[in-house]
Amino acid sequence: MDRLLYVAMTGAAHIDRAQTVHANNLANLGTSGFRADLAQARAVQVNGDGLNTRVFALAETPASDFRPGPLMETGRDLDVAIRGEGFFAVQLEDGSEAYTRAGELVVDALGTLRNGSGHAVLGDGGPITLPPNEHLQIGADGSITIQPEGQGSEALVQLDRLRLVRPEPGQIVKGPDGLFRTTDDVPLVSSPDVSVVAGFIESSNVNAIYEMTAILELSRQFELEVKLMKAAEQNDEAAQSLVSVN
Repeated sequence: MDRLLYVAMTGAAHIDRAQTVHANNLANLGTSGFRADLAQARAVQVNGDGLNTRVFALAETPASDFRPGPLMETGRDLDVAIRGEGFFAVQLEDGSEAYTRAGELVVDALGTLRNGSGHAVLGDGGPITLPPNEHLQIGADGSITIQPEGQGSEALVQLDRLRLVRPEPGQIVKGPDGLFRTTDDVPLVSSPDVSVVAGFIESSNVNAIYEMTAILELSRQFELEVKLMKAAEQNDEAAQSLVSVN
């Protein structure tokens, strides 16, 4: 295979994957707590006979942009956002643990506290279950205090505390479902340094203008790769014509 054609093909394939990443970011512009993906690739030399004069694009696993998104006030008791770094811990259906920034919480029919995706929110003692109550308050440290149903405002009870974690760089990776998991499948330890604010949710950290601009730039790059592939095809046809004449 002509090396020019191979280089152009790998470049076009990477551009196609990168466009998928940016399009997914745009699709999650309104998703609470969403972390934008970063398309990554590196240049690798084409080895073979002769000099190493060509390089091709090798795609790598997309990274995540961990910068916090803007906070939006809702005034709802069960909406909670993390200030600065940190994640909420949730339990998946298979019992494993994952992490998210989405803090739109709800209580199901059984009293289990869940996030907007339906995952059980974890506290110090496991999934958090709330009894019927008149009022609920979430403190800056994640503590959950309720006024039991039928009792006065002086009868406040602290039930549990949201399990908040603060992973080190490179310790977690985002899965296809948008949740983060540890790279070694070992649950993270709760961190007392993470604080939250109730009545707010964190918006996506996606920059719509950047994503749209990136898609347009990638489209132009894709056109260039197609032209290179066409040039390689024309070179092959010209070479075959010369051989036929001789």
